[in-house]
Amino acid sequence: MDALKPAAVVDAMIAAGALKAELGVGDLLIRGALSGGLLGIATSMALGAAVQTGQLLVGALIFPVGFVMIVLLGLELVTGSFALLPMAVMAGRAKPGQMLSNWSWVLLGNLIGSVVYGVLFVIAATDAWQIAPAGVALRLRQVAEAKTIGYAKFGAAGMLTVFVKAMLCNWMVCMGVVMGLCSSSVIGRIAAAWMPILVFFAQGFEHTVVNMFVIPAGMMMGAKVSVSDWVLWNLIPVTIGNLVGGFGFVALALFATFVPKTAGRAAVVAQSAEG
Repeated sequence: MDALKPAAVVDAMIAAGALKAELGVGDLLIRGALSGGLLGIATSMALGAAVQTGQLLVGALIFPVGFVMIVLLGLELVTGSFALLPMAVMAGRAKPGQMLSNWSWVLLGNLIGSVVYGVLFVIAATDAWQIAPAGVALRLRQVAEAKTIGYAKFGAAGMLTVFVKAMLCNWMVCMGVVMGLCSSSVIGRIAAAWMPILVFFAQGFEHTVVNMFVIPAGMMMGAKVSVSDWVLWNLIPVTIGNLVGGFGFVALALFATFVPKTAGRAAVVAQSAEG
């Protein structure tokens, strides 16, 4: 059997977080940029499938391919690190400063990769801005507006909505990270990680790195969205909501129930460090 028991999965999460905490700035930027680009590619493909079929579920079935590539290659996605790094800190395997540094550099790398792919996608979709957006390109422009000024028109209620959607999103994304560690086989990891990511995309939840592609690409194709609209109504609340969801619903909850308490906890942490 290639399935791991839950306690072993949590140990693997702690070990993964500790390894991420030790990565240098160059590695974080490169791996983060690759992750941003791969998620952008998966998003444009998924939206294209949804537009062609008229069914968002079809796009959701396709979208996890980007996440799976990130997991299997050990790349850096800040939303997953919102769960893994806190677990390593709570277990004494990483320092808070390392965690914050990781998040900052990976977020920047994700942004760079997402925007670069956005530019390339817009060039390909509009013949270098020579034709009007159509099909998936037009849909991207509409989604960019819905994810920013669409929330802004509802004021505080819109801000609460985008924040809650971000929390729910990263609950599922971090569960994808967890499920990807539940098996020692490649096919097992792919199948397990696929399910939670499908769930978040199909329900239209808010993922800060996905939006780093969607919103700038929509802006480049004429979406009536300013940089301040993006930052205020999506980037900031979604990033914070993703952090709260990943830390609270996954890292804190799993650590509290699977890592033994008091003296037993110290023994488990020591054993994990030796491994």
